[in-house]
Amino acid sequence: MRHLRTVVSPANLVTLARLILAPVLFALVLGAEDRDGATWAGFALGSVLAATDYFDGILARRRGTISRWGAFLDPLADKVVVIGVAVCLAMVGRYAWLPVVLLAARELAITLYRLWFARQGLAVPARRSAKWKTIVQGTALLIAVMPPMRDADLVVGVALWLAVVFTLVTGAQYLRDGSRATSPTGSRSG
Repeated sequence: MRHLRTVVSPANLVTLARLILAPVLFALVLGAEDRDGATWAGFALGSVLAATDYFDGILARRRGTISRWGAFLDPLADKVVVIGVAVCLAMVGRYAWLPVVLLAARELAITLYRLWFARQGLAVPARRSAKWKTIVQGTALLIAVMPPMRDADLVVGVALWLAVVFTLVTGAQYLRDGSRATSPTGSRSG
């Protein structure tokens, strides 16, 4: 019964809501009035989804319900929202495809990398920089869907490439941490 409570914890329900609402956000971006992805409804929903990413962690820590299920579900929800919205923005021409492909490729590669380690009985724990990466990605997406930024292509582009840099740097950190996990010392320091 305790296992069921950690799977169906308030924190995990918030994370599941983020996953369930992601397609609504995608539809808002794709259906934006000017066909450029900028929409106040998309900005509002994106802001709510970003806030839930913060609050699900607080809920889990306060209630003592941090679980393997939540540790898997939370980054999955982050990736679905970020990559989904980025692809939608590329589809409407707001983003160039190259940075979106770089974001998606890194997220897929690191997810598969971490799964491979998990199957070996090893863990490559998330760093604090991974949370910052998600914040930078989310900020870049919110800037792109905010209607007043419709004509601010330079700002939108810089925000996107900054997100790509954070994404690639944290990917390199995971690779380095993974190689340390398999080294004879087997652990990562600070």
